[in-house]
Formats: sequence, structure tokens, C-alpha cells
Amino acid sequence: MRSFTKSAALCSVLSVLTLSLPLSAQEKPKLYNTAKQKLLDGKQVFSHTVSTFDPEAYCEAAKHYDYTWFEMQHATLTFADIEKMILTCPKAGAIPMIRMADELESSIQHATDIGCLGIVMPTVDTVEKALQTAKYARYPPVGRRSQGRNNGAAIWGANYRQTFNDNMLVIVMIETPTGVANAYEIAKVPGIDVVILGNSDLTNFSGFLPNDPRYQQMLVDVRDATLKAGKFYGNANANLAKDNPISKDSRFHQNGPSNDGWQPPARGGRVPTKK
Repeated sequence: MRSFTKSAALCSVLSVLTLSLPLSAQEKPKLYNTAKQKLLDGKQVFSHTVSTFDPEAYCEAAKHYDYTWFEMQHATLTFADIEKMILTCPKAGAIPMIRMADELESSIQHATDIGCLGIVMPTVDTVEKALQTAKYARYPPVGRRSQGRNNGAAIWGANYRQTFNDNMLVIVMIETPTGVANAYEIAKVPGIDVVILGNSDLTNFSGFLPNDPRYQQMLVDVRDATLKAGKFYGNANANLAKDNPISKDSRFHQNGPSNDGWQPPARGGRVPTKK
């Protein structure tokens, strides 16, 4: 009886210790947002970019990348266009995300309702814009996303409402010297998951070329601020994923290599020959 009591007590202690372990030390279910899961696993992620309505091309490319960057800031795609492409081949491989044109509640609501699991908010200079972005990107109690008819359950499973918040990725882009100066305050906003540099516009707004030491210092400053806030760091320019001092910390990128060596068809429809 004494041995049984000791064993029972030991099991109880072990159970308490297991429950008190940080999430990273416990076995966690894999996310259906596989791009976010790769980030959590310490890996880099890359995309293909869709700027025009072409379901066939989208469905083919989506097989080969971590996520799809649907372009709405610099393209005329509509939410209806993107929805049709997503529903043509749901769960094609690449996780659907949109670079937004604005941070309006209605825009973020449309992006999530059509089935996207990530939004990229450009030109975030202030904490206020970061707060607005995060606010409507997730359901209560952490956010203010409205619950209504959407494609989520049909694409991602019947428990979508209960699992969406964990699977959502909210990415903000730092693209100006003002954004660089505010990077830490922006990065630490609850609900912001990833901070990336909009590398082309950073040269546009700062006047510094990419090889200017002052430009390179801004990359470092945003990297340091993002990591200090405990968030993922990245660069829109996928070339910075390697051969740069910040490459080891650069995890989220626009474009870049596919997961399996696939390349998009060259102009004229010819698939490039692999070397």
C-alpha cells in the first residue's frame, strides 16, 4: 500500500510539472498554417506573388511555396478575385496571405473571411497603425474580428473558430526612417507576429542606396528591435535571406526559392530547364 501511495504521489507531481512547463517544452499540435509552423520551427519561409487574376497559374505555383503573397497594395486585384483563386484549389500548399491596401476593419474582415491566414500591412510608421492592424485580425478575446459567414471552416476545418487565432499571422512592414525609429514600439504591439523591412521603399523614403552603411544600419536596427520584442524578423527582399550579416535572423520573405526547386514558366510559357 505504501508503494502504491508513493507511485500515485509521484505521478501526481509529474502531471503538475508537465502542465507547468512552458509551451515550447510540451508537445503541441502542428498548426494548419504551415508557414507559421515553419517560423516556429526556426526555418525561413518564402512566397510566390500573385498580382493578377489567374486561377490556373496560382494553383500551380501554390504547390511549391510556403505561402502566397496576394498583392493588393500595388495591384488591382479584388477580394472577390482572391476568393475565387483560393476556392479553385483550397489548401493547395502555399498559405494564402494578402498585402493589404489599408488597415480598415472592413478590409481586414474581408481578407480573413475569404480564407486567408495572414495579412501583410505596408508602410507601418506608427504604433497606432500597428494596433489597428492587430485589432481586427483575430477573434475575441484578443481581437475584434466579427464572427460571420466565411470560408474558414470549409477550408481549414470545423474547429476553425477555435483555432484561427493561433494560426493567424500578422505581418507589418517597416519602410521609412520614421518606421525604423519606432520599430521596437511597433514590434511589441500584441498581435503583431512578424516585422519585415520593405527594402525597396526603404531606399525610396530614406534616399540611401542598399550598399550605403546607413541603409545597412537600418536593417540591423529593425532586426534588433524586432528580436528584442520577441517577434519574427524578415525582409521583403529574399536576397537578404543569405550572405548578409542579418541573414541568420531573417525568416520571412517575399518571393525567393521554392521548396522543391520548381521555377515559374518563363515568358512564352516555357518552363526553364533545371541545371
